[in-house]
Amino acid sequence: MNDRTDPPSAAGGDGSDPSEAPTADPTSGSDPSSDANSPSSAETDEPADGSDAAAAVDGSTDAVDTGPNDGDTAVPPDVRKYERFTKMDGARYERVNEFLRDRTYITAREWAIARLCADFRTETGVEMTKIGENLPELVPFMTDTYTPQAVNQARYSFEQKVTKAGATFLYGAMSGFFTAEDLDEMMYEVTEVAKFLLEVEGVDLAVADELEAEDRISEVMREVRTSSADLRGEEVRCPECGHVHEPSEE
Repeated sequence: MNDRTDPPSAAGGDGSDPSEAPTADPTSGSDPSSDANSPSSAETDEPADGSDAAAAVDGSTDAVDTGPNDGDTAVPPDVRKYERFTKMDGARYERVNEFLRDRTYITAREWAIARLCADFRTETGVEMTKIGENLPELVPFMTDTYTPQAVNQARYSFEQKVTKAGATFLYGAMSGFFTAEDLDEMMYEVTEVAKFLLEVEGVDLAVADELEAEDRISEVMREVRTSSADLRGEEVRCPECGHVHEPSEE
């Protein structure tokens, strides 16, 4: 069995300009596979191999490289038709990674592979071998092929980071540290980043749908704050009308 390691804490950005989006960059580089973690239980279409998993955790590009593709092997039709990341043609891994590290917990590697695992899911599981062998064909800023185990580990790392980020945010929202206006502003900022990533993946977001989603999110966050005040036994004053919400008595 693979050795299990706890997902690492989020790394900070490395000095890139946070106002810049991950677009084409003349600098070149490899596909670092940092922040990989051994999965405890995740779907895979091949049995895990301890040596491959250990190599993937090493963090070097060569660790997850399965070697050159056989030139005679045809690219599967669904891989040729895959168009999720076509807006990233010409982008470099380092530039994409800098953008994500400045704004999220996840790396470019984890983002790309998590999306591929969602898109290449079948009734029997995730087609991890297909994803790994065709990774450079599927994602423009990924240049190496990956083993199924490395694909599995990247997906696991993504899931763990989302869970930790969610717990951190929800605690902040429920703690009373932020006002309703603070939460609204925070949600606006994080929603903008999330929408940008969706648009890069090829999702067409209508303006009306965006506004509706933002209104619903704002309403939910106000309910979270009010409910958490009940939980803490505190009162909350509405900044708009001055009404004081008293904690419920049970």
